[in-house]
Amino acid sequence: MKPVIFGLSGLTLTDDEKRLFRDVEPAGYILFKRNIEDRVQVRALTDSLRALHGRDNVPILIDQEGGRVARMRPPVWPDFPAGGAFDALYDIAPITAIEAARCNAEAIALSLTEVGINVDCLPVLDVRVPDTHSAIGDRALGSDPMRVAALGRAILDGLALGGVIGVVKHMPGQGRATVDTHHDLPHVTATEAELAQDLAPFRALKTAAMGMTGHVVYDVWDKAHTATMSRFVIDKVIRDMVGFDGLLMSDDLDMNALQGDVASRALACVAAGCDLALNCWGRFDEMVAIASILPEITPAARARLDCAMTLPSVPFDADRLAHLLDKRDQLLALADTQAKLTGGATGAA
Repeated sequence: MKPVIFGLSGLTLTDDEKRLFRDVEPAGYILFKRNIEDRVQVRALTDSLRALHGRDNVPILIDQEGGRVARMRPPVWPDFPAGGAFDALYDIAPITAIEAARCNAEAIALSLTEVGINVDCLPVLDVRVPDTHSAIGDRALGSDPMRVAALGRAILDGLALGGVIGVVKHMPGQGRATVDTHHDLPHVTATEAELAQDLAPFRALKTAAMGMTGHVVYDVWDKAHTATMSRFVIDKVIRDMVGFDGLLMSDDLDMNALQGDVASRALACVAAGCDLALNCWGRFDEMVAIASILPEITPAARARLDCAMTLPSVPFDADRLAHLLDKRDQLLALADTQAKLTGGATGAA
């Protein structure tokens, strides 16, 4: 098995992809809009991935956060709000916001399990600050670390209730990034004391099964490398200071925050201590190059992967999904009502 998560090129597996994936056995896969048409098609695609490897617990990931980061969209699938909606409700009624976040996450999970997806790259635990770039923006669960942790825990719990594994991101915290990592490399100059608030939600949820790094340089820890490719950040900050011992994957290695060819990036992140490299775009030549350069998955990474993928499957229940969506909407309506009464928004930037 190679320590990589690959994207796919289209709605079905090509013959070349089948041969490569069968020979290489990547650790998992991730789906994007180009891979999604309707329920029947997505279920057939995920079933084909499991059949290719002869096992049911192949990790099949997606970014289904809600808001602008959602690969499965109406009218085929329900609409899900961004994290900022729960932050706003928390201003009014914290317990209600936590319950709304849990209901929403379970509804997301049921939508995913119906089509054979078992891992969601959620929750976003980046703590928002005044200079947070809009690339994070309303995806964040708030500017208070304990609020972010409380809502993040509710999201992980809700996903698990629906049979889906959550991925906490972007470790060790991307809230201070002032540029978009899809296009540029952020440098964070905050002190270690200041960064303590960024680490706090990850510390609180350090028992999460999976985590994702961010492509950010933290000058106080390693001026020469992004977190994704920094042995110091991964070993000393994420593993030791945070105490995270789950499966650690990189963020997408195709982002312009990184330099060099994608295969070299994959090798660098695994060498730095990431358990898995994440290559999202399904470009066949890139996947071949990555598979050729990466070593086999380490025993420690394989053990973390196997441990993470032990969540029991949950059968799809359309009535339960409808109930969860209705309950979530009723709870979130409290924030809308309060905003109308006060003449403005209640909290989220």
